[in-house]
Amino acid sequence: MNKFIVLVAAALAFSAPLAAQAMDHEHMDHGSHGMADHGNVAHEEVVSGVKATFKIIPWKERQPGMMETHHVMVEFKDAKTGQPLTQGQVLVKIQAPDKSIQTKELMGMQNHFGADFDLSQKGKYGIMSKFKLKDGKEGSAKFWYPVK
Repeated sequence: MNKFIVLVAAALAFSAPLAAQAMDHEHMDHGSHGMADHGNVAHEEVVSGVKATFKIIPWKERQPGMMETHHVMVEFKDAKTGQPLTQGQVLVKIQAPDKSIQTKELMGMQNHFGADFDLSQKGKYGIMSKFKLKDGKEGSAKFWYPVK
């Protein structure tokens, strides 16, 4: 019984840093990622009564082994009231200049949705997004984003 307790304690001790790192993604420093205080707007449009604001922020420092080079984020607000819409599902598909595709579901983070993508090639990226917010509003947006 004592060996079992020691094994469980050791397993928890070794897994705690990994779990903490995974849970802390929302609070990671993406170059000070508060929607209001960083980066330029890559695209903005009103779809189905929802104002969607996209920002693409290059990672200044990457973790070892990290393939992603940019944080893609989108903020949704009710177009009439300006109220943040922070719950729902957001899917982003990115076509690179070489026509390769990356598709990810964006995670809810503070007042936006976001995920990390590899935008390491120079050229134009096609950014396509579909969203279904908790209040039932659905829509899509697409735009080109140049990487120099």
